[in-house]
Amino acid sequence: MFYPLLGLFGLCAGITTLLFGFGGGFFAVPLLYALLLTSHGAGTEVAQHAMQIAVATSATLMIFSSALATWRHHRAGSLRWDLVRPLAPAIAMGALLGAWAAPYVASAWLRWLFIAYLLLSLLDAWLRPGFLRAGEQRLDAPGNAGTRL
Repeated sequence: MFYPLLGLFGLCAGITTLLFGFGGGFFAVPLLYALLLTSHGAGTEVAQHAMQIAVATSATLMIFSSALATWRHHRAGSLRWDLVRPLAPAIAMGALLGAWAAPYVASAWLRWLFIAYLLLSLLDAWLRPGFLRAGEQRLDAPGNAGTRL
């Protein structure tokens, strides 16, 4: 029953990502967390680190999906490397710090941090022009001329 549920979660995560442009982790992390707790029992080592496992699984999938998206945008000529390259050191440092801190952060704290992240992301999507309502700003970047935000 464990693997069919994982497949169903993956399908739902893919659908929410397709519909909204984000949401796979929003959907999959809580469900994977609950599945790990119920399938392994409350007192087990897996249950004690279920949130770390769920977040790490989501982060691993993001690495592959972002690499694929980057490659496709690069091939299409729509990637502005001059804007991407300066972000690489900060992304790498954040990944290293997160991997180092993961064993030291209590699962309860991680759950609350994830909930705060969800709320902030949803609030940002709701308030930012272009997600729920059309913005008035235009992009003048090469390859995006005339595109509305």
